[in-house]
Amino acid sequence: MQPSRPSLFAPRPGNRPPATRLLALLLLLALQAAAAAPAGSRTPEDSEWRQDAELPQGLLSQAARAALHFFNFRAGSPSALRVLAEVQEGSAWINQRKERKVDLVFTAELYNTEEGKARLGKCSAQVFFRNEKPRPAVNVTCTQLLERKKRQEEDYQLYRHMKQLNTPLDVVSIPDSHGHIDPSLRPIWDLAFLGSSYVMWEKTTQFLHYYVSQLSSVKQWKTNDDAIDFDYTVLLHEFSTQEIIPCRIHLVWYPGKPLKVKYHCQELQTPEASGTEEGSAVAQQKRIRLVTMTLWVRSLALLSGLGIQHCCELWYRWQTWLRSHVAVAMV
Repeated sequence: MQPSRPSLFAPRPGNRPPATRLLALLLLLALQAAAAAPAGSRTPEDSEWRQDAELPQGLLSQAARAALHFFNFRAGSPSALRVLAEVQEGSAWINQRKERKVDLVFTAELYNTEEGKARLGKCSAQVFFRNEKPRPAVNVTCTQLLERKKRQEEDYQLYRHMKQLNTPLDVVSIPDSHGHIDPSLRPIWDLAFLGSSYVMWEKTTQFLHYYVSQLSSVKQWKTNDDAIDFDYTVLLHEFSTQEIIPCRIHLVWYPGKPLKVKYHCQELQTPEASGTEEGSAVAQQKRIRLVTMTLWVRSLALLSGLGIQHCCELWYRWQTWLRSHVAVAMV
């Protein structure tokens, strides 16, 4: 039998098929293009960013506060709350949508420090602001300021204090009208501050940041499980607009477990409806009082140069004096 003649189109021994050579060529070109691409421009998304040469005033501090709000909420420990000390360094990138990525290093200190034992820790964070949208994306790490065992002990001490209350908690306001926080109420303030950290992080934007001004209408609920469950209203002071915003917060906490927070805030400019409607006259009166307080505090701070917290305390003192003197006059 005669051996068959090889086809003219069959590949010779040792040679690659045309398709194989084409794939190899495409792979080589792709590798060369990847090697020639500069760092940081590997994807179309990353190529949109350029370094922000003119940082908006306060952007780094804004990013640091947002990072700490998120850090406090994620830690879930009222004994390990941190506040901003100083921004050490930072840079920002901006894209065509005016979104900003901020990389920064800053120092933070414990919110509650023993007298003469203040300690600073270092944090590094990346914060992504979606233009004027709230709830910035945060990636943050901080050095340990409080030993884990000591933090757990202090958290359980606060937990036992809350659980051993003989009567359901019903507090009018913290601080009181004189700006004083009773030592017995300090654990409640710290736990409420922890829950408020979640709200402040969610509401923060590039241009809006918040402080806790006062707690009111604090009520603790008895639960079938071991968790601490209570409601409170917090007055948040928005720094740039000088508005005082009331937020109703429901908090569930147990030491060592993730914090659970639900909330509803009523903006002064666009009042929102709540789950249970009040009579229109009563609701209108509350809004009027709130707007009056905001204008009064804002004007006093502007004219006197005093801080907002101090002006809020003066407002509550004046309201207490007014109520007492009006009551005497009516008698």
